[in-house]
Amino acid sequence: MGERWAVVGRVVRLVAVPEGLPRPEDFEVVEVAVGEPGPGEVLVRNRYFQVSARLRTLFAGGVEGAPLPPVWVGEVPPSITVGEVVAVGDGAGRRVGELVSHWAGWREEVVVPAAGVTPLGDALPDPVAHLGSAWTAYAALTRFAKLRAGETVLVTAGGGGVGSIAGQLARVLGAGRVVATARTREKARRVVDELGFDAAFVVGAEPVEAADVIIDNVGGAHLRAVLDVARPGARVAMVGALAGQVDGSGTEAPVEIDSFGLILRGISLHGVTTRPDQHERDEWLVRFGGWLRSGALTFPHVRVPGIDAAPRALQEVFEGRHLGTVVVEL
Repeated sequence: MGERWAVVGRVVRLVAVPEGLPRPEDFEVVEVAVGEPGPGEVLVRNRYFQVSARLRTLFAGGVEGAPLPPVWVGEVPPSITVGEVVAVGDGAGRRVGELVSHWAGWREEVVVPAAGVTPLGDALPDPVAHLGSAWTAYAALTRFAKLRAGETVLVTAGGGGVGSIAGQLARVLGAGRVVATARTREKARRVVDELGFDAAFVVGAEPVEAADVIIDNVGGAHLRAVLDVARPGARVAMVGALAGQVDGSGTEAPVEIDSFGLILRGISLHGVTTRPDQHERDEWLVRFGGWLRSGALTFPHVRVPGIDAAPRALQEVFEGRHLGTVVVEL
């Protein structure tokens, strides 16, 4: 089985249903016994896990059909995670020292079924980039919005985990101009200065630029604003619903739109729910890794040290303090 690993590890648990946005006091960090892996299991020492606004939806009871279940009081939130296999059970088919990804985050060590982990290899120059949303952004631009060379792309929440990589990918894929929305003028300035967008707009405070392709991560007022000025024939890829997670109930992001106007202008809306199959994933990682190594793309992210900082990091995500993906480093 490999080395014996008697583990007491720390986890973050939900201790109260958040009233509105989650606060650090809604969580506790406690020690738990982890034990050793049984047949077909592996013990993983986690290195990084993502902190995402999607958790608000899970704390609010979840949404039917969503890929992740609700999180109740006493439970550990799920998160895409990168870790190292430190012990293997009989028949697990993994090896000690291997880097893998899985969804049992917000904890330092975990025993999981070997079938539930994905080996990462060395396709990416930094394993933390596996925690980003680059594949989602790429699929939104190519499969759903069908970006064509020279077009203008508008990304709502351009400073977020999806938006920060979607803007760069649009440029690599031939967009002529790439613009974004942001919550504040300061965030808009950072999106331009640090992420390379051509312009950024604060919805409700200034006019939004028309675009051919829209990657929407927000819904709500942002979606309505960009649809109102979308060019004829524009394609909209709807990726996220941040408006509902930050300002709403967490489980819905309602918006009133003029469907007659969309029809007359030939504007199409597409929900982005795809996940790559194994062949697509392998091809994508080679391409993504090449872009990262060449400098054509960067992975905008913030590393927050230590599991104790995870609840505060989640609060900062909702406050919009950071650009890119927020990651807890263990």
